[in-house]
Amino acid sequence: FTLDKSTEEWGAFEKDGGGKPSEFFAFTEDANHRPNETRIAFWAETREQVDRIAKLVREAGGQNLEGPQIWPEYSPGYYALFFEDPDGNKLEICCRGSAIVAD
Repeated sequence: FTLDKSTEEWGAFEKDGGGKPSEFFAFTEDANHRPNETRIAFWAETREQVDRIAKLVREAGGQNLEGPQIWPEYSPGYYALFFEDPDGNKLEICCRGSAIVAD
């Protein structure tokens, strides 16, 4: 994922689609918004993707960064970065070393 510099006012991120439509998400600022304990997590396929997003988060001014690192208390091989955006919204980018399957 990359920060779309042409739409910084939207906080838009997009997956490189090689010139084709691709996955993306965006958010707008609400003057009445109050950050809360809700955390939004985004799935990455690899640790390298988590590391790449961590670099972007640091460059974009992310706050209260934790990781990226392995968090065994969540599950074996759980690799994640926890952070807050400049407005205090709680976010996470993560991947797992192996799938967790319910019995």
